[in-house]
Amino acid sequence: MKNYQDKIKPFFLLGIIYVLLSLILRLVFVFHPITTASFGIFEVLSMLSLGMITDVLVFTLASSILALYFLFLSNGKYQKPWGYVIFGLLVLAFLYTAFMPNNIFKQYGGSFPEIAMAFVGLKMLLFGFMLFLPKYRISIRNILYFITLFLYVLVIVFNSVSEYFFWNEFGLRYNFIAVDYLIYTNEVIGNIMESYPVIPLFGAIFIITLGLSYWVFQQSKTSLLQLPTFTQKLVLLFSFIALCGISLLGIQQLSKIKSTNIFVTEIQANGLPKFYDAFVNKELDYFTFYPTINQKEAEQIFLQDFQPPHLLRQVQNSSAEQKKNVVLISIESLSADFMEHYGNPNKITPFLDSLANHSLMFTNLYATGNRTVRGLEALTLCIPPTAGESIVKRKDNKNKFSTGSVFKSKGYQVKYLYGGYSYFDNMKDFFSGNGYDIVDRDNFKPNEISFANVWGVCDEDMAKKAIQVMNEEAKTGKPFFNHWMTVSNHRPFTYPEGKIDIPGNAKSREGGVKYTDYSLRRFFAMAKKQRWYKNTVFVIVSDHCASSAGKTELPLDKYRIPGMIFSEGFVAPQFFESTMSQIDVMPTLLGLLHFNYSSKFLGQDVLQPHYSPRAYIATYQDLGLIKDNYLTVISPTRKVKQYALSLQESSLPPAFKLMYNEVLLKNNNEELVKQTIAAYQSTSYWVQQKKLNR
Repeated sequence: MKNYQDKIKPFFLLGIIYVLLSLILRLVFVFHPITTASFGIFEVLSMLSLGMITDVLVFTLASSILALYFLFLSNGKYQKPWGYVIFGLLVLAFLYTAFMPNNIFKQYGGSFPEIAMAFVGLKMLLFGFMLFLPKYRISIRNILYFITLFLYVLVIVFNSVSEYFFWNEFGLRYNFIAVDYLIYTNEVIGNIMESYPVIPLFGAIFIITLGLSYWVFQQSKTSLLQLPTFTQKLVLLFSFIALCGISLLGIQQLSKIKSTNIFVTEIQANGLPKFYDAFVNKELDYFTFYPTINQKEAEQIFLQDFQPPHLLRQVQNSSAEQKKNVVLISIESLSADFMEHYGNPNKITPFLDSLANHSLMFTNLYATGNRTVRGLEALTLCIPPTAGESIVKRKDNKNKFSTGSVFKSKGYQVKYLYGGYSYFDNMKDFFSGNGYDIVDRDNFKPNEISFANVWGVCDEDMAKKAIQVMNEEAKTGKPFFNHWMTVSNHRPFTYPEGKIDIPGNAKSREGGVKYTDYSLRRFFAMAKKQRWYKNTVFVIVSDHCASSAGKTELPLDKYRIPGMIFSEGFVAPQFFESTMSQIDVMPTLLGLLHFNYSSKFLGQDVLQPHYSPRAYIATYQDLGLIKDNYLTVISPTRKVKQYALSLQESSLPPAFKLMYNEVLLKNNNEELVKQTIAAYQSTSYWVQQKKLNR
């Protein structure tokens, strides 16, 4: 029994630290000025007791990594021949990560290869020291054990401090904003640096962590002197698995206990399950965090630009419907300023620039967000972005009223084409759940792939596959609608050699853009040879810009994207200069096809006389409306900002000028503020109530 007690002592001591800090945090929340509620004695006892039980269960799950650490502690692995075999494998793994030109880690680009190399290299060195220097093995193990404890305590202390500051700002436990903070690391770190005394704060965290870690180490280091036997490890492992199962069930049941007082519910909860829930559900409740108006009034204001002003409305055209094939090509990360039309002198999009002159080109088009899933949402569902993650990645993402559902109602074959594995970013689940057939990397034969990286086959290979798919569809006699998402203009920006004048291993953004442009030229060259070409409309639009960082929350030039509709002899070339949103592209196309259909789209046909120019742009939490030379932004904690917009001086024609001056206003245009709230509140409400389903 004594031996088992020694093995669980580190868990017990760390658990005490975690539970005590969580208890202190709850008491701080109770008396915090932002907690505008009073509590009865039974409410306080309930919050503290149920909260403490939750904390114990959460720590049990969180200690899994420490359990694995102890599980793999062994002296047997250093004995001959296993020690030399394992060390040899680690050396080979290090050589692979360090010197293999196209290893899997380097395909991800960025600093990931260096991190992988450092991790494997460190593991190799430490194992080597313990293998070849057995008399120092206990000392090395003690050092590693202390580092492990330090990291555990650091996470516990840092999480407590983070939860305090999050409560200090929002009066809530973690939610999707906390998830958002992990995504926008640079902005969050910058905000912390400007808002808090960073050096004293982090100094205090370090000192407290060091002291607590030393205490746990001194109290439990004897557990390393006699490592558990294989049988003891099995007993501890299965006991721990059982405790984790009980903890999971317990956390789920305790999370269902809610009070009519929101502060009771939040203080009683634990931040880590709330964070996990926010990450999984991808939503940020609009009505909790954003400014609101009466719901009926919001819907009336938002729908006044539609004819008729109803969510479900009949779109009627007097001309005969044109059952033409439609190919929608959404291009990865193609900012408007990559094109020569918008002033880029490097000629990296020669084909798209030439095609634009023969197309209906939308010169003042804005992406709804800054990730691919936002662009796919805008082009497929044609709705403004909602707070939190794109609907593409949410659980409730199926059976939506979509572009595909309209085409299916007209007898079209509907497909989503993607050069990578479509399980990425939940695309497969989203598109298959909305009636699309999927063609992705799983559908490629080995001889159909000339080049691939971690994101998928190169755009040229996908272009060839798309032609093959469309030829098969044409044989059926039914029209087709295919949505092709490109991949090559994505880090690490690698592509086949000899295709363009920028080497394929240069890993440059310009190379990625130019290769995608080259692949589209090849696609159209092949398409022109097919019988279905003259009866096909091509829609080319970016999913989002290459970056989103700027001086303001929503820098306009980081949301401006190119978009065009091309069809020889059917769509007259012109530059459409009015402000429009990505959600308007497909309703405009359906208008060109003279489709009659029941619509729930919140995008509009911009070629109709009643169209009122505006655009929606957003991050995960800042929601913006561009209209009448103003940018109105609503944010969590019911913040509202408004900017006056004016074009900067440029030699470009007005239709293609990119840069705006954004001047923060002291006095808002309240009518535009109300329109912004109405649009986002109505969309959020309809999504929650599933009114945008088919």
